[in-house]
Amino acid sequence: MTETKKLSRRELIKQGGLALSVLALPSPLPTFLNFNDMTDNQNFDVIIVGGSYAGLSAAMALGRALRNVLIIDSGLPCNRQTPHSHNFLTQDGEKPAVIADKARKEVLKYDTVKYVTDLAVNGKKTDTGFEISTQSGKSFSAKKLIFATGLKDKMLKMEGFSQCWGITVLHCPYCHGYEVKNQRTGIFANGYGAFHLARLINNWTKDLTIFTNGKSELTQEQTDEIKRHNIAIVEKKITALKHKNGVVEEILFEDNSSFELKVIYSRPPFEQHCKIPEVLGCELTEQGLIKVDGFQKTTVDHVFACGDSANPVRAVSYAVSTGNNTGVFLNNAMAEEDFSK
Repeated sequence: MTETKKLSRRELIKQGGLALSVLALPSPLPTFLNFNDMTDNQNFDVIIVGGSYAGLSAAMALGRALRNVLIIDSGLPCNRQTPHSHNFLTQDGEKPAVIADKARKEVLKYDTVKYVTDLAVNGKKTDTGFEISTQSGKSFSAKKLIFATGLKDKMLKMEGFSQCWGITVLHCPYCHGYEVKNQRTGIFANGYGAFHLARLINNWTKDLTIFTNGKSELTQEQTDEIKRHNIAIVEKKITALKHKNGVVEEILFEDNSSFELKVIYSRPPFEQHCKIPEVLGCELTEQGLIKVDGFQKTTVDHVFACGDSANPVRAVSYAVSTGNNTGVFLNNAMAEEDFSK
């Protein structure tokens, strides 16, 4: 019998990085799944722009409520390089792409839900609702809209950063901290952001170093508190991350020195993945999120938003939750409108 070799966590990450270097490649557009533009109606009760966790969850609630729904999705989720998803009951440790694929299959069992892989590029108000046009030249109309389009992270201009993003450069310890606990860990941040992350991540590892990539903007009080916990602060300018298939090995500095470590936490700036909500007049918050009320309504009538694009908690479980709520809230509003006619 052949002895089965037990892989370490680091080896698993390496394998995941290799596989995801292929998965991360953009898919050809458009690839129509279950929508036939020759026979299917192009007018819907609801168009959902964004077909990842939040959008699919909203579609399931609406499909079960017998609503005619179209999901438009470009096929490029922000977590496409992430090997494993965590902190989501029944799916802990599963690949994000596997979760999404299973969700699509479940949602498309409802015959009033249609799905098309294409990029929504423009939207406008009409006398009967809204019209969404796509990169392939198609146009679809609906009475209501849901934006579940997520956010686009702006990668730091640093060699190796984008290749490691989601693999060993991480944004969330709740999503990935357990798997890299007690490892030699870095924080790419400055000022209050560095102080916040140091306090938080210190719970998962005591082998922690802050890299400010230049002069520290921490206050003296914050600096003293950080050093009291034996957390070093490195102010050298960073030139690159040395890595293998997204698995970081060293930070390389401008002065030709280096620093070995296993994992890095970073929260780079972001922007809305889709500009159509702003084109339609939806307000954004100071943080750059789509402004919604307690029922996921935007500031534009009949337009809703859910998932990362409208909420500060970036987690699969939270996206699913807000998507389901949005589908329920929207259907309730439609039912009341229909009943009052």
